[in-house]
Amino acid sequence: MISIIIALAIIAGILAGTLTGLFPGIHINLVAAILLASIATSTTFPPLALALFIVSLATTHTFLDFIPSIYLGAPEEDSFLAVLPGHQLLQQGRGHEAVVLTLYGSLIALPIILFFTPFFLFILPSVLKPVTIFMPYLLLFISLYLIFREQYLLTGLTVFLLAGFLGLLTFNLPVKEPLLPLLTGLFGASALIVSLNNRPVLPKQKHQPLKKIKLTKKEFLKATFATIIAAPFASFMPGLGAGHAAVIGSELIPQERRGFMFLVGAINTIVVGLSFVTIYAIGRTRTGAAAAVNQILPNFTTTQLSYILITIIAVGLLAFFLALQISKSFSKLITRINYQTLTLTILAILLIVNLIFSNTIGLLVLLTATALGVFAIQSQVRRINLMGALLLPTIIFYFFL
Repeated sequence: MISIIIALAIIAGILAGTLTGLFPGIHINLVAAILLASIATSTTFPPLALALFIVSLATTHTFLDFIPSIYLGAPEEDSFLAVLPGHQLLQQGRGHEAVVLTLYGSLIALPIILFFTPFFLFILPSVLKPVTIFMPYLLLFISLYLIFREQYLLTGLTVFLLAGFLGLLTFNLPVKEPLLPLLTGLFGASALIVSLNNRPVLPKQKHQPLKKIKLTKKEFLKATFATIIAAPFASFMPGLGAGHAAVIGSELIPQERRGFMFLVGAINTIVVGLSFVTIYAIGRTRTGAAAAVNQILPNFTTTQLSYILITIIAVGLLAFFLALQISKSFSKLITRINYQTLTLTILAILLIVNLIFSNTIGLLVLLTATALGVFAIQSQVRRINLMGALLLPTIIFYFFL
């Protein structure tokens, strides 16, 4: 009977992860918090089944959440860096290719999670302290490197600092889900508003066979090595997320556009997968989904970790093919809708979602972040400088920890 309940929980998690991945602004951390609040006093569900529901939801979400980012320009915390290169490919009729590249990254993430698991279990407890001391200096170096690579140095520095101070203010204001309005404005709404002004017409989307959408050997190796270097840190270091890891990886090993899509897809899935291993290794939680699992399974055992790893692999394989089919449907529908009407509709949805989940102060953050994002685009500085919104607060967090 328990095996049937577990199987049903995993299937339900896949369905829930599909919905959260496709709906702009609904992050798995938010879903995990709502779920925990609703079942806090319940003893109806076996704890392991509930934990595997969350694991399958979180895993599926990492495969699906690039679809709205690429097709709709509606990013969230873990996929916002894919908006610009993904939208560029979309405007070339290659939106499905952009999604497939992120899916390839998420797929290669599955064996990488298994590869790093023994290192996390046996080495992480002893290296955590020195790595924590070293991390702020690496982030500071990356930030300066971003700024000094800018063609317009003063403008790049201005954008980085303004984004950084906006991030600091946002994290210290009574804003629910602070990353939602911050990242939506910087990377999503701003790009949509600029695209409205430019009045683009989306070309007919191409549907190449899967075997023809592939990276070159050089692109694959560069993106994979960058992933291996950067992703593990974001799985256990406080204050670091998938966005930080993508910036670190792409700056240490520069990526072409297609390789970058692969990189962000891989990092997104690895961070979530290894966050569950981190619970067992050092008793810390790095994601909302991991925090929920830790609360459900307070006495985390090796057997339970094995169930979680098996679930991640199995669900990841299923989610890959599920996302492929959904992306094909999106690419067929996207050109049948007037782009201006679609853009205005998405902006309205983002506004409503932010108002619901981030209150009126969050709405002010959204408007400010959108204005800064538009300024960055119109000033022709690299939008990666907007990552100052996360980098600067994290650097200050580490130096004053």
